This record gives sequence, C-alpha cells and structure tokens, in this order.
Amino acid sequence: MQYTVAVRTLCEFTAKRGDLDLRFTPTPSAQEGMAGHQLVAARRGPAYETEISLRGEFEQLAVRGRADGYDGVLNRLEEIKTHRGDLARQPANHRHLHWAQARVYGWLICQARGLQEIKLALVYFDIATQEETVFEETHASASLQAFFESCCRDFLAWAAQELAHRAGRDEGLAALSFPHPSFRTGQRELAESVYRGAATGRCVLAQAPTGIGKTIATVFSMLKAATPHALDKVFYLTAKSTGRRLALDAAQQVRDAAPALPLRVVELVARDKACEHRDKACHGDACPLAKGFYDRLPAARSEGLASGRMDAQALRSVALKHQVCPYYLGQELSRWADLVVGDYNYWFDGSAMLHAMTLGDELRVGVLVDEAHNLVERARAMYSAGLDQAALRASRSSAPAGVRPALDKWNRGWNALRKAQKRDDGTLEALPTSFVTALKNAATALETYFAETAPGSADAQLQQLYFDALAFQRLAESFGSHSVIELAEQASAYGKPAATVRIQNLIPASFLRPRFAAARSVTLFSATLSPPRYYLDMLGLPDSTAWIDVESPFDPAQLEVQVVRRISTRFADRERSAAPIARLIADRYAVQAGNYLAFFSSFDYLDLVAAEFQRSHPAVPVWTQVRGMDESSRQAFLERFVPGGAGVGFAVLGGSFGEGIDLRGDRLVGAFVATLGLPQVNARNEQLKARLDDVFGAGYDYTYLVPGIQKVVQAAGRVIRTQEDRGIVYLIDDRFGRPAVRQLLPAWWRVRAEAVG
Repeated sequence: MQYTVAVRTLCEFTAKRGDLDLRFTPTPSAQEGMAGHQLVAARRGPAYETEISLRGEFEQLAVRGRADGYDGVLNRLEEIKTHRGDLARQPANHRHLHWAQARVYGWLICQARGLQEIKLALVYFDIATQEETVFEETHASASLQAFFESCCRDFLAWAAQELAHRAGRDEGLAALSFPHPSFRTGQRELAESVYRGAATGRCVLAQAPTGIGKTIATVFSMLKAATPHALDKVFYLTAKSTGRRLALDAAQQVRDAAPALPLRVVELVARDKACEHRDKACHGDACPLAKGFYDRLPAARSEGLASGRMDAQALRSVALKHQVCPYYLGQELSRWADLVVGDYNYWFDGSAMLHAMTLGDELRVGVLVDEAHNLVERARAMYSAGLDQAALRASRSSAPAGVRPALDKWNRGWNALRKAQKRDDGTLEALPTSFVTALKNAATALETYFAETAPGSADAQLQQLYFDALAFQRLAESFGSHSVIELAEQASAYGKPAATVRIQNLIPASFLRPRFAAARSVTLFSATLSPPRYYLDMLGLPDSTAWIDVESPFDPAQLEVQVVRRISTRFADRERSAAPIARLIADRYAVQAGNYLAFFSSFDYLDLVAAEFQRSHPAVPVWTQVRGMDESSRQAFLERFVPGGAGVGFAVLGGSFGEGIDLRGDRLVGAFVATLGLPQVNARNEQLKARLDDVFGAGYDYTYLVPGIQKVVQAAGRVIRTQEDRGIVYLIDDRFGRPAVRQLLPAWWRVRAEAVG
C-alpha cells in the first residue's frame, strides 16, 4: 500500500528546523499570492509552463505536487514565493524550506522529462513593489535524485506509521456501529442524509429540531462515510465554544463504543486563547515557546497523536511539556488528525487554515457546520472591514519620521473620499483611486518600517493601523455588488471632523462558494434553516444541494404555543406594553409556578418590563441578563434554573441565552417572546433590503422577517429539549398570526392564534 504525500508537506516535515518566526509577516493573502504568480508568469516567454503536475515514487511513498513554472528554453524550474517587506529580514529556515521544495520539484521534472541537468530558481515577488528577487542554482539530476530520496527516507518511518494508522482507522470505521442502542425519531434520517451527501459529493442543508441528537448523528455518519468514500478528514465547525464541546463529547462517544478504533481528534482554539505569552512576539528571540519550535516539534507531535484526543486542555499540557507553542502545535496536529473541531473561521474566513491545508495537500474532506443559521452573519463579518481617520491621526503622532509623509498623504486622501459619488442610500459608488493609492503607499511604508524595526519595539497603535489598512485593502481589491461602502463623519479630539469608512459585506455567497467546492461534501444543520432558499442564496451553496426537513421527535401535545394578539410590541407601543406583559407573566406564574424565560428585542425593552414586573410582583424571584456579561456571569444566570425551581429570567432575543443552552425537564417550563425579533430599521438594513430586493426579489423577507423569526424559534426551542419535557410558549404580538410568519414556525407546533386575555 502506498502513502501519498504533497511536496510541501514532505519538505515541511523533513526540512523545517529552528525557531517559529513570524517576523517576516504579514504574508500576502491567497488572492494576492495567485495574482503575484500570474504576474510573474506573464513576464516569461511563450515557452513558459505553469502549474505543472508532477509525481514521483520511492519505495511505498508517492510524492505529488504542482511546480509553479518551467521555462523550456532556459531549462529553468521556478519556485515562486510572494512576500511583503525587506527580503533580507527573511529567517534562514524559511529560505531553507523553499530550496528544499525547489529541489524536490527539480528531481520530479528531471525524472518526468529525462533531463540530466536543470536550473532551479527561487523567485521572490514583492506584492507591494512588484519587483522580483531571483536566486538560482544549477543541479545535476543525480544530485536532485539523491536529495529527493534522502527526504523520502526521513519521511518513510512516519509514512509507515500513518499507513498503519489509516488502515486501522478505516477498518475500525467500516465496522463502527451507532454508539447508542437505537436512533431517536429523526436522528436516523439526519444521519442518512449526511452519509448520502458524502457518498454523492453533494452539499446538504438539514433542518433538524433541537433534542434529536444532531451532533452525534452528524459526527457518526460522516466518520462512517470516511472508509467507503475515501475521506481523509472530517471538519466539525461551530459558532460557539459550547458547540465544540458537544462535538468533542460526540467523538468520545464514538471512541467509547469502539475502543480499538484509532481515531485522532484535535480541537482548534483561537490564537489569543491558546497563547501562553501574550506580551511576547511570535519568534525565538522573544518567546521561549517559539525558540527551537521545529526542533522540539517531532516529539510533541508524536505524543499528541498517540493520545488520540487532543482537546484544548490536553494539547496545552503536551505543548508545555515539550516547550512548544500550543496554538501552532494544534495547527500541526490538525494535518494528521481524522476529526478536527474548530470555529467557522478555520474553513470560511479569507485566510482559513483548514481550507488552505485541504487545497495544498489535495485532501478529500467532509465538513459539518453546526448551528448553521449563524453562518450568514458570521460570514458578513469575515468579509467586512473598516478604517477610522481619527485612528490614523492619532497613530501619526507616534510614527517615525520616515513613515509620516505616507500617513499624511493618506490623511489627505480622505478628502477625496468625502467628495466621492454617493448612491441614493448614502453609500459610495466606489473608492476613489487616489484614496486607494494613498492607502497602499501608507501600508508599504509601514511594512518597510516594521521589517526594519527591532523585535518587540514597534508601537502597538501603529501596528493595529497597519493591520486594519491591509484588511481593508484586500477587500477593496475584491469589491463588488456583494458589498457596500459606508462613509460617516464623526467628532474628533483634534478639533477637525474625522471620517470612518467601511466595506460592509451584505451577501457573502461569492466568498463562500469556493469553500463549498473545495470539500467532498458539506452538511449544514440547525433547528432553524427555513426557508431553504434564503440560505442557498445568501451562502452561495451549489444548486445541487439537498434539502431535508427532519421529522420532529416531539409530540405537539408537549408544547402549548399561544399567540397574544392584544399586546403590540412595536417600538411605538413598548412603553404601554410593559404592564400587560408583566401581568401576562404573573398570571402564568400563578397558574404554574416554575422557571420561565422572557425574551425581549433589546436591553432597554428588557429593563422596562423587568422593572415593571418587579414593582408589581415583588414576591416572584427575578434575574436579568445585563450588557457585557462575562462567562462566569452567564454561568451564574443559567445556574438559577435549578430543577424544581421557580422564577423568571429576563433575556435578550438572539443573545447568549436565546440559543445553545440546554435546560431540560422542569429547569425551564415556559418562555415568553415579546417581539418578532426583527432587526432594527436603520440605514444599513435598508441598504441590505434594497440590495437583496435587486438580487433576489426578497428584500424585506431576507433582511427582516427570516432573521427575526429564526431568533424567535431558537428562543422557544429552549423549552422542549427531550421527549419527556412539557411546557408553554407565549408569542406576544398580533403579527405572529400572519400567514407569512406562521409558515416560518416549526411544522410540529400547534399554534393557538386567538388572543389570550
């Protein structure tokens, strides 16, 4: 049996040594990198070939990859690297790795074309200046073959281990049984849809009710599909840390059900949470966990993978034992893991690590997206960026003399921004060329300064300005009808008015579409994915995507749903609605004392009704969500919902307590939803409405109605969590009786449309 490895992976494994060093950063984006490669290729002659697929073998190892470019006239193979800043600051181990890649590709093309000798060139293309720096070597094919075989020998022991692991994993997964005695109602249907998606190479959009065990169903079925459909890895992506924990628990259930199964599970956490030395820069001269990172990595990697389950805590323990960075150890282990659990951004963000790894290593992956109704807003945030003129002015005061002229020109460029042509909705038609040019020049000046600055001495405010400028510049280069440019004036501490400009993404579909195409199958699941057309349109899912609405395991008799028509929660009616809502809650509490949640559209509305309730019914225990609650405060809020307890928790719809919490049995017996959850009518949402009307003909529904009712259903879903639960939900507003609203509510609900009073 052969083990196939990408050229890049082979070289990183065998040739990467020394310190972890991120000083030679930031690297160009993937889009900038592709553009740079194209520019270099365009400068070559007609005989120049690009993206040459190559393959070689050594014993049971197959090595594959795509060489960047080959000039048949010059007999020169080029390894092209895009970069920013002074090349002289590049760490030596980076160059060493690049030469290793060039030499491996050199042998592969010599072998493929019968060449006895070849020139190898490292071509460094500066994104900012568009200048090339070229280093060239000439090699006999025999020396390149020797280098290739040496790399392969260094990797063979690992390859043999990986082959054995893959064989054992595939055998174990093929024999794997569901880790519970039977499937719940709807659970089998969900599991089968995930499996069929992997089998056919289609994406799946699955609406599945809360309480059926979505996490274990999806994890089990995608793992079960791995052997027959040759999946290299499964990625489980979540919006919140609670989702990661559920996925890790599901993976442990699979492992417990099959103790002999060698399943490797890795949890990825955010860099700021994994970092042990937040006050230190990521290089060996500053951080002890970066010093000699690649020299100590093999032992840490072996121990981590041998343990099987590497959640954040276990990963940190192994990392500190071997004195390596936990964050980057997690990234390395994900390359060899079977199941990787992490946030959405690891696959969907513009610089997503798992997506890049999948493309670079030509992996076949299955992706699971938990609570997928959150992805629209999260993706909008990923592909939006803003700049603040006041921050620019404040940074100028601490900027070195060599940078100030570029910052001054950029500051003057804001004048052109203010004069730019605006649309009827107040957004800009486009960014003025003079502003973009000044922005790019300022970013170039800043990156030159940082490249030449002593490690750790750069001003933090200036660095943030630089990163903001780069993020904005990258989105400016891909600006289109999917986004708008917002310009606003604000007061300034410097006596002059300052402006803010933001590229706000409205429709993330064009950015996400390649992410769906890169996976064998992506299953997106949630209790609220209606109507499916909304998600297909907004997320850019393929036309072949399968839609499934999983049958609920709950009996309609478990949940009483009542629409309270006589109380309006419209903004103009909120003051006079406080007393009737307070009475409604108190009346229900008098009928059945127990734990209730009352949801409102804002903290102001929540405070208004909570104050009225406490004034008029002081004997009833009350606890409220407040702005900016930390994790311990949120936990304390939830701990008030004790079994057999009684009281009312007041919370904001769409907030921390509106989804993702599990209050089973009589920990929660009812909920009051005093709003349709419609987003605020403001300039941005009206822009969004107009754009979605133009593109999809569904401006109001896509902007207001669907996102609002989605939050209502999520909040109401806190009440019934198991087939033993019983409870009541009050939907407070006459608009809940409208057909357009009712059709977005779960089909298993039996809604009493008459007023209550």
